[in-house]
Amino acid sequence: GALRLRAVGAARVHWTESRSAGSSTAYTQSYSDQVEFLSHRDALLAPPDNGEVTVLQAGRHEFPFTFQLPETLATSFEGKHGSVRYWVKAKLHRPWSAVKKVKKEFTVIEPIDINTPALLAPQAGAKEKLARAWYCNRGQVSMTAKIDRKGYTPGEFIPIFAEIDNCTSRAVVPKVAIIQTQTFIARGTKKQKRLVVTSIVGDSITAGKREVWHGRALKIPPVAPSILQCRILQVEYSLKVCVDVPGTSKLLLELPLVIGTIPLHPFGSRTSSVSSQYSLSLDWLSTIPEQPEAPPEYSSVVSSPEAEQSLAPPCRSELGGVLEGPFFAYIQEFRFRPPPLYSEIDPNPPSDSIRPRCMTC
Repeated sequence: GALRLRAVGAARVHWTESRSAGSSTAYTQSYSDQVEFLSHRDALLAPPDNGEVTVLQAGRHEFPFTFQLPETLATSFEGKHGSVRYWVKAKLHRPWSAVKKVKKEFTVIEPIDINTPALLAPQAGAKEKLARAWYCNRGQVSMTAKIDRKGYTPGEFIPIFAEIDNCTSRAVVPKVAIIQTQTFIARGTKKQKRLVVTSIVGDSITAGKREVWHGRALKIPPVAPSILQCRILQVEYSLKVCVDVPGTSKLLLELPLVIGTIPLHPFGSRTSSVSSQYSLSLDWLSTIPEQPEAPPEYSSVVSSPEAEQSLAPPCRSELGGVLEGPFFAYIQEFRFRPPPLYSEIDPNPPSDSIRPRCMTC
């Protein structure tokens, strides 16, 4: 007998589309493609060279195995029209018997470090739209939005800075959502599937008013990391800011996002990146509030209560985005460290040979 092992990793895409070939003729066009990332074979139990049969005694037998994964592998993924899967398959060949097979899938996560200059760069955009009716112009809606970086990891809060000017005669409603775009490519044709990962709805903005968001928080739920380097399957994310304008199409603004696997390093590349862009001094430490505000819950984000100015943390844009996560907690610990213990005995008493100095001299 023989026991052989094979490890496979591949991306596959497949979908069908209906085509019309005339008024009464229709057919279905099929699209499919495959890319193999991993192919490893191993013989765990090979027959002897003399042609004899290897006999295993009755009982349990284990055949341990290891193999090295390539450095670049796409993250495991299950999508609408395709997938990235990895599995190990073992086959036991026996004389005069059917081949026994067993298959076990495993998960691969491609490391995406968001501590790179490209993913730490702020993302911003601006859009405006003229609301028109068939008989008159109803005014203009303009919007600007900014986030402090492009790369995030699941569980983080994205602080959104935005301004919406409603110069129309009707109320408008702003909305924010994280969009996942699945792109499948086969035979030069693309097929896309867009999903809303999470979203929040802002308060209605009455006619002639302006709404300003000073770091409105949107939490990233557990989602798959971005897949950007696969030839036939890609998973991308974006932050979509939308304003519903009655009587016309929506005002849309999308900022690109990358969902990574290696979170922000507060004392690593992030600190060096910030210090290279800003000349920091200890003066701004005095602007940190006594009690930093915790990230809001989803219910409080939806109702959007106005926080008191005295309790709100400083604007991240003013501080260069350095007040983030553990780094902010570290600054608080540094600033409010308790004073040294008081002692009645001076550990460094003045020498008798030193002449006392008058405080008014």
